[in-house]
Amino acid sequence: MATRLDDCIFCNIIDNKAPSEKIYEDDYVTCIKNIHPVSTHHYLIIPKEHIRNAKELRANNAELYDKIVSTVNIISEKQGLDPAATCTGFHWPPFNTVHHLHLHVISPTSNISIINKIVYKPNSSWFVSTDYVKSYLEGRK
Repeated sequence: MATRLDDCIFCNIIDNKAPSEKIYEDDYVTCIKNIHPVSTHHYLIIPKEHIRNAKELRANNAELYDKIVSTVNIISEKQGLDPAATCTGFHWPPFNTVHHLHLHVISPTSNISIINKIVYKPNSSWFVSTDYVKSYLEGRK
């Protein structure tokens, strides 16, 4: 069983102890609708194992990380998202509001407000791509 924390909102959502709108779940991840969406579609892919943030990923998390990222394709297909108009990324510490690793899937990017385009600016020092995190993870081996 994956490690969970009693005081973590995402752990409680995974365990059905807190309300959420789950749109996908398997043995490794849960995907929910963001309660503060910045576009028509804004989802969070959350690993069932409690990992505080992307900086805390270790080499032994590589398989789980790949499952998190591959879930983007499942969500995109299930929700009918246009990959060309979809943004994915992780907030990079210290710029997280929930201390449980989660991947944002946002679409369409054209609906994101000017302010939120700054908050979710790809490849900034506060919102990083899946490739950036993968490189970081591989560098930790």
